[in-house]
Amino acid sequence: RAKVSGTAKCPRISVFRSLSRITVQLIDDESGKTIVSLDSQKLKFKNDVSGAFELGKSLAKASLDKKIEEAVFDRSGYKYHGKIKAVAEGAREGGLKF
Repeated sequence: RAKVSGTAKCPRISVFRSLSRITVQLIDDESGKTIVSLDSQKLKFKNDVSGAFELGKSLAKASLDKKIEEAVFDRSGYKYHGKIKAVAEGAREGGLKF
């Protein structure tokens, strides 16, 4: 992570997208720990844009429960459109700032 790095107060949102699932994590890079991890398959969300949006809202809710209001978005090399954009917009609508 040369350009995007997370701290305890402002963790990094890492997104992984595959053909069957979307996984998002809140990561504190200073201590090397994952704060929150969510998976679309475990939460029974569809692997499409609407499911990605709901996953982003769930991530925002889980992070606000841990008193985290700000984050930096790491798109993991994926283009910022489709499911990746939907995760970001869902997190913003859920209350996260980045």
